[in-house]
Amino acid sequence: MTLTADLRLDPKTAATEHLLKAAAAASLGIDPERIRHLRVTRRSIDARQRKVMVGLSVKVWADEDPSENELAPVMPDYRPLPAGAPSTVVVGAGPAGLFAALKLIELGVKPILLERGKDVDSRRVDMAMISRENIVDPDSNYCFGEGGAGAFSDGKLYTRSKKRGPVDKILNILAAHGAPSDILADAHPHIGTDKLPKVIKAIRERICRCGGEVRFSARVTGLVIEGGKVTGAVTKDGEKFDGPVILATGHSARDIYHMLSDAGISMEPKGRAVGVRLEHPQELIARIRYHSPEGRGKYLPAAEYTMLTRVDGRGVYSFCMCPGGFIIPAASAEGQLVVNGMSPSNRGTRWANSGMVVEILPEDIPDGENDKETVLKMMRFQERIERAFWEEAGRTQNAPAQRMTDFVSSRPSETLPATSYPPGIHPARIDRLLPRGIARRLQEGFKEFGRKNKGFLTPDAALIGAETRTSSPVRIPRENESLRHIGTEGLYPCGEGAGYAGGIVSAAIDGDRVAEAVAEAKMAGRQPAV
Repeated sequence: MTLTADLRLDPKTAATEHLLKAAAAASLGIDPERIRHLRVTRRSIDARQRKVMVGLSVKVWADEDPSENELAPVMPDYRPLPAGAPSTVVVGAGPAGLFAALKLIELGVKPILLERGKDVDSRRVDMAMISRENIVDPDSNYCFGEGGAGAFSDGKLYTRSKKRGPVDKILNILAAHGAPSDILADAHPHIGTDKLPKVIKAIRERICRCGGEVRFSARVTGLVIEGGKVTGAVTKDGEKFDGPVILATGHSARDIYHMLSDAGISMEPKGRAVGVRLEHPQELIARIRYHSPEGRGKYLPAAEYTMLTRVDGRGVYSFCMCPGGFIIPAASAEGQLVVNGMSPSNRGTRWANSGMVVEILPEDIPDGENDKETVLKMMRFQERIERAFWEEAGRTQNAPAQRMTDFVSSRPSETLPATSYPPGIHPARIDRLLPRGIARRLQEGFKEFGRKNKGFLTPDAALIGAETRTSSPVRIPRENESLRHIGTEGLYPCGEGAGYAGGIVSAAIDGDRVAEAVAEAKMAGRQPAV
């Protein structure tokens, strides 16, 4: 028989198999010898009090073994597409595009997946060139290529979505394609940048085995619009692909926003956040978060944190915290200096970093001289900051940096702590490089974070800039029910780049939803089969 139990345990008991089995048996009132298999279905760390505890939900098989199906991830039945299946164009092979393609296959529609960048393995060479030679390939970098920005940006799967069903579906699909099974249990699931590329390749291979197409180095430069309907897309080589278009291009495809504007596709400026990457020694974060001079000890994971406050009506908060991680150069074109963070699966480096950003709303930025410039004003603001940091860095990727305490006190840093950032850092006045309103709010936010977390505000931490790619600078409006673009039949904005997601899981959920809407439209006869 199968039983379930909710447990609250000390870290050693939670991490030690025979102790965990004994605790589960005691909770269920059964002999531990009856337990044939135990599976953790939910795991979370509670570090709010001085004594850190681990919350677990477990499923226990007593007097019997589980079947293979009970232990395997739950995944849709993907079958080969029939001959003559209708097609849909999916632009972008990030999480939104990949999961849209999987959903289309599930529903009997052929995805034609067009990715401007290279496959996930070939991208590595181009990303290395950013650090070694300051050369940014505008189609193959940390933002563009198979897997999108998520492929080499940590693989964090935490989402605030309340739709647990869709979240579980996405996590199960990832696990079925090679992600560690721990993601099905952890409250803050994480794959790791060293493991995620293999998962992405496995998803691509499934799409192709089932009859979908995946094209690399296929940057879309235009939409085919006939009678007010989008009926296809055109790539840089002039090749045309027919079908309705799911636009899943990610938050950094600025050329796509220009293309849409020139084609008369309506968009609107969207609020976002801008700031820096803040890097601490990981052991310091562990001592703060786990209330212990010994840090994480033997049984606890690398410590995470979340910071949030408001300064003069705008949010100041941590973003994409990477315990045991490193900082990467995330520019997607020449003339930009952008940083991001990631962690390997073991979260084992000696650094912790997170984005520390300030909320910026459209009303904070003056309108442009015409409608297009007004729509793109948040993107222009973002570009100006990235350019300023790049110019200050001597037009290289050697990033401006400032000790945390020097930044708060508005003084220069004579020296800097060691960093994980591969191209290196140099002392600079980030308090002056950032727009004044952002710098001042960050300064006040850091003071508050330091008051609430003794030791957090420290000269051993460095600000490295700039962190500007927190979300899309525009939203592409769509209907609530059909999910197609408002006013343009056949166009389905999707994921982060369209302003409807913020991370791997939420983007994947949006891709799944939009693909279902496309298939329903086809079946209803609203979109001609191709």
